[in-house]
Amino acid sequence: MSAKPATPVIDTHVFLRNGDKLLLSQRGGPYGYGRWHAPSGKLDENEPMTVGAAREVREEIGVEVAPSHLRLVNVVHHKQSEDVERVGFFFEATEWQGEPENREPEKCLGLAWFSVHELPEDIIEYPAAGLHGYLRNEGGLTEHGWA
Repeated sequence: MSAKPATPVIDTHVFLRNGDKLLLSQRGGPYGYGRWHAPSGKLDENEPMTVGAAREVREEIGVEVAPSHLRLVNVVHHKQSEDVERVGFFFEATEWQGEPENREPEKCLGLAWFSVHELPEDIIEYPAAGLHGYLRNEGGLTEHGWA
């Protein structure tokens, strides 16, 4: 009997980086309330990965990032539950237009810049795995939640 093919949710996450500073957002929805993560969201059907990542940044924080200016920095294969797995593509953006602002106050409590050397401790585990893998330059793939 053959195994069932995986059907993961595909997510994009974007780290806006200005020197040693990263922009993080504080969750206001039920998942991870009050905790930090990067602007992120699910990839839409028939949407190129970088276009989806740029769309999420525009929707959540109101800045324009050209898809060609997004650099893939890590991929996380995350086991969310027994029935749900996710593949998160983490991008770095060092060029954008506009000033970040909270465009989704019903989902986000606020935005803040953090030094990569002084990150908050309460980052949601799944995006934290992608962030720390990126900062440690671990080779581009992180498996999270499987053990």
